[in-house]
Amino acid sequence: MKDVYILAIETSCDETSMAIVKNGNECVAMVVLSQMNTHSEFGGVVPEIASRMHTENITMVLESTLNKAGMSVNDMDAIAVTFAPGLLGSLLVGLEFAKVLSFVYEKPLIKVNHIAGHIYACNLVDKIQFPMLALVVSGGHTDLLIMERDYKFKLLGSTLDDAIGEAYDKVARVIGLPYPGGPNVENYAKQGTHAYDLPIPMKDDSYNFSYSGLKSNIINLVHNQKQKNIEINPYDLACSFQNVAIDQLVRKVDKALTEYGIKNMTVAGGVSANKYLREQMQALAQKHDANLIIPEMKYCTDNAGMIACAAFPLFKNNSFASLSDSATSLDKLYT
Repeated sequence: MKDVYILAIETSCDETSMAIVKNGNECVAMVVLSQMNTHSEFGGVVPEIASRMHTENITMVLESTLNKAGMSVNDMDAIAVTFAPGLLGSLLVGLEFAKVLSFVYEKPLIKVNHIAGHIYACNLVDKIQFPMLALVVSGGHTDLLIMERDYKFKLLGSTLDDAIGEAYDKVARVIGLPYPGGPNVENYAKQGTHAYDLPIPMKDDSYNFSYSGLKSNIINLVHNQKQKNIEINPYDLACSFQNVAIDQLVRKVDKALTEYGIKNMTVAGGVSANKYLREQMQALAQKHDANLIIPEMKYCTDNAGMIACAAFPLFKNNSFASLSDSATSLDKLYT
């Protein structure tokens, strides 16, 4: 079988990324241009600035990716691009650029769901085996699902309010840590102890998650302690939050592995870069004698390598997009 090379574009939030992946599992070249330093001034991503910077950077990122691979667009078998979910303005920059490449170079266009990308990044580590239990954890998603075959998803549960990544960012802001909050809270948690008594969310038999109450409890705790002139220990608070936040994930995944007897699992999305979460999931996999795949750190956060991986089964199925298709901020992966 002829090798298949897919050039993928990812611009769903504040990273302008492109990658060339061979046969859905070998990353030939990847470039990720982050806007983190720009948005850190505002404590979070500013959508209008993000889309403008994508427009400024996208041609340069393409040239850099092709140079790293020693290839041209003519060498590609398809152009893949994230079309949902994400910031609409940012998505449109990537999608329209992908359409131009598709039209000019006469290459088929493949639309990829960003969340599917996070899951299919597993193939850069080891081939996905079905059925697979997938925990998707990011700034906008906390979902637990079963993947029965390629692009066949059964949603078990999701967050009822805030996603875990959003909670990390909000807690970071409350205790005075800069954006992005997740890595900074994790770093503080390593240096603290579980000294604060925080509520345990979603102690029920469902597969749903909730982080709004936990976040609000910490905000109120910090406010009340300040009113009483009592100093908060940010390291202990970060540790207490992280233990409770991740314990909720562990309980739900443990329940699913027990109920469904699945022996393949993954943790995907930006929060999967959290080392404490990785350790807890590895312990669960060992407990259930399951095979755990977690992508390398560079494939956990937003990147185009994962988009190319998710595009490969669509390419094999001739699931190509039209040049008239648009982007959407909504997530339709599980419907």
